[in-house]
Amino acid sequence: MSSPYVPQIHRYQAWLHEQRGLVFADYDALWRWSSTDLAAFWQSVWDYFDLQSPTSHRAVLEGDVMPHVRWFPGAQVNYARQVFRHVARAEAAGQPAIIAEDELGRVRTLGWHELQRQVAALAVGLRALGVQRGDRVAAYLPNRIETVVAFLACASIGAIWSVCAPDMGTAAVLDRFRQIEPTVLIAADGVHYGGRPLDRSTTVRELRAGLPTLQHVVTLRTPYAAERVADTHDFTALVDRDDAAVHAFEPEWLAFDHPLWIVYSSGTTGLPKPIVHGHGGIVLTSLALKTLHNDIGPSYDDNSFGERFHWYSSTGWVMWNAQVAGLLGGTTIVLYDGSPGGRKDEPDWSVLWRFAARHRVTFFGAGAALYGNAMKTGVDLAALQAAGYDLSAIRALGSTGSPLPPDVQRWGSAQFERVHALAGRSRDPTALPGGPGGPVWWCNISGGTDFCGAFIGGHRGLPQVPGQMQCRQLGCAVEAWDENGRAVTGQVGELVCVRPIPSMPLYFWNDEGHARYLSSYFDTYPGVWRHGDWLEVRADGGCVIYGRSDATLNRHGLRMGTSEIYAAVEALPEVLDSLVIDLEFLGRESFMPLFVVLRPGLTLDEPLRERIRDAIRRALSPRFVPDAIEQAPDIPRTLSGKKQELPIKKLLLGQPLERVLNRDAMANPQCLDWYVAYAAERSKSAGTMAA
Repeated sequence: MSSPYVPQIHRYQAWLHEQRGLVFADYDALWRWSSTDLAAFWQSVWDYFDLQSPTSHRAVLEGDVMPHVRWFPGAQVNYARQVFRHVARAEAAGQPAIIAEDELGRVRTLGWHELQRQVAALAVGLRALGVQRGDRVAAYLPNRIETVVAFLACASIGAIWSVCAPDMGTAAVLDRFRQIEPTVLIAADGVHYGGRPLDRSTTVRELRAGLPTLQHVVTLRTPYAAERVADTHDFTALVDRDDAAVHAFEPEWLAFDHPLWIVYSSGTTGLPKPIVHGHGGIVLTSLALKTLHNDIGPSYDDNSFGERFHWYSSTGWVMWNAQVAGLLGGTTIVLYDGSPGGRKDEPDWSVLWRFAARHRVTFFGAGAALYGNAMKTGVDLAALQAAGYDLSAIRALGSTGSPLPPDVQRWGSAQFERVHALAGRSRDPTALPGGPGGPVWWCNISGGTDFCGAFIGGHRGLPQVPGQMQCRQLGCAVEAWDENGRAVTGQVGELVCVRPIPSMPLYFWNDEGHARYLSSYFDTYPGVWRHGDWLEVRADGGCVIYGRSDATLNRHGLRMGTSEIYAAVEALPEVLDSLVIDLEFLGRESFMPLFVVLRPGLTLDEPLRERIRDAIRRALSPRFVPDAIEQAPDIPRTLSGKKQELPIKKLLLGQPLERVLNRDAMANPQCLDWYVAYAAERSKSAGTMAA
């Protein structure tokens, strides 16, 4: 990397000065302009990144009251076209598109030309199978090169992509894919995870049987399947095609708001929400996020030469989408397919650090839990450095998924001080974090699957405060609101966004009258997006996320509706009723208990606990196995029968009972004393552990 390195956001500001005559005294002034003059800001992003369209747009933004707005009407784009704009320059500079490694240590590198050819081959193959614009293509695939190729092939022809990770059970996948009625399923028949091979051929057959709209199944064949899935197309054979049709293929021009993918974000009731995002909104917002705020530049550019971007994720988390989005800016992306903590019986939280060293990763991102686990288990990055795992290329650490505690951030910073010292890197106290001679830079972000972006994030030129995110992102009119709907500073409130951004959902799939979309984000404050997080905006502009303000479960960034837990648990004949609570809150131990009411005469014992855990593993994912399972006398319900999830959550977080619910509005107030006692005991034991 050349020196001195100019942060991407500084380059953008210099462009604003030169091209628009705009100068801002500080970041706060820049942010206020970007979040109020939306048309000027987003047009500047379009122009700065030189986005292309064969037709002009008649406006930047039509409408103003969310969600009834439309961005760049008249423009045509394609996610894959934007990716392949970088082929010639990246190839000339000798920079690969993708580097991938699995937990068996097998490394594959894919160049930009070859990525383009494979995408074209699969796109031609999908067209031959009858896939047309607007058709849904469902995928059940791990974090491999093939998954990126499949996604870009779908985007190229205007098909709508949707992926679930192979750690999800059949029921959870069908709850998602049935809603969107896919015509094609692309699935892996096995995976290798946590040190062992896992057969997925039975799941693939179950998915085919449970999706009546499927016309074709394409199988990514692996050595881990117990037996081959019959009557399917071979993924490798489709991708290996290399003929005149493949060479002549070009991605289609699509309307700015043509659907790109469907992702899923669960509320507390009903099926997972199938959220539709558009090509243009995702391209525009991803470039602003990745380049300006995450400071990730093209790998072939002198200012960011050799950039290698890694964010550990499964395909079931929105950070997989964020990882792939590095290609939009011409960056080499570095994928890891496997467990970040090694084998279950022999945990090893240095796995990803050794991986990052092998591939000279420059931006290393992961869920906050990974850093916490590394600290708690005594991972020593300096010892890895001394042992020959050179981590000195890492200049930035990204974190999201759950609040990053200050002590964990301080631990990571101290680790990299030692790494840099061992690497002989001289320290310049005046250098920017993440730049030559500067300390490592923490890019802590908070956003969501709902809009595939970040509301709050990083800025290379702003101060770093452990446990605090540096700023609200450009174009994001984010505020913390108190219980009266007033913006507050220096206190915790509801995270809201009062102006639209381009990557907000186009709609939910099959949502008549947008009823579910409106109720998910706009029922509390009409015309204002309520995100469901607790936020504090501090006087210096820094932000702290404290956790979920609603009852949705958040396991290190992966969200699941409580209703999906209940469906799995209450299917057991022993369980009459249940209640699950996620006690994620910054500064407190993350803890998810499940309360169950059993049939008369039954007592919760360890065998039954294990059957409950197994039901959740099989139906949903091991990620959502609760930390504790407790037998309760009853589940608190309102007079209308609704489970009192949020009030019990607040009670267990320490709020007094009289402040969180009204006994007179309850159908069974007599059970509350048990929960009050449980909360007191939980608080006592947590206090003892802290002491």
